[in-house]
Amino acid sequence: MKASVGDRIVVASTVVDQPLRDGEVVEVRHPDGSPPYLVQWSDTGERTLVFPGPDARIEHPGGAHPVAPAKVVKTWTVSVTITEQGDTTTATAVLSVDAPQPLDGAGLARRNPGDPALPVIGDEVAVSRALRHLADHLIDAARTDIGASTGTPSHLYD
Repeated sequence: MKASVGDRIVVASTVVDQPLRDGEVVEVRHPDGSPPYLVQWSDTGERTLVFPGPDARIEHPGGAHPVAPAKVVKTWTVSVTITEQGDTTTATAVLSVDAPQPLDGAGLARRNPGDPALPVIGDEVAVSRALRHLADHLIDAARTDIGASTGTPSHLYD
């Protein structure tokens, strides 16, 4: 990402249904235009040092046109259930969508008997594995749907 003084930086919200945030680049710290940038935000007038992430884009004057905030048209919900039995934690993640069958994933964590009993760690490991498993199922479903709609096998790279 490269910017110049006078460019506009636009940052997508990390909260669903919230507006974009934009500001003017008022100072570039590196001669090649690489971050960080001093930005004056249009909503507050505040100046902050910005290290743009993947949710940001630079618009050059006369270049890209402003983009209206996306309208939320769907909300998907993931429910996670965690069960613990002894040194074993199991998590199940279920995606609720309008589909013939819900998509789900399962994850398991086992505590090494020599490790201290910290249930939150088992929860984190089991839930992360369940969510990863659910994500794999969702990619497989998309791959199948693309193949069915195009009549050719699809390849999705994750």
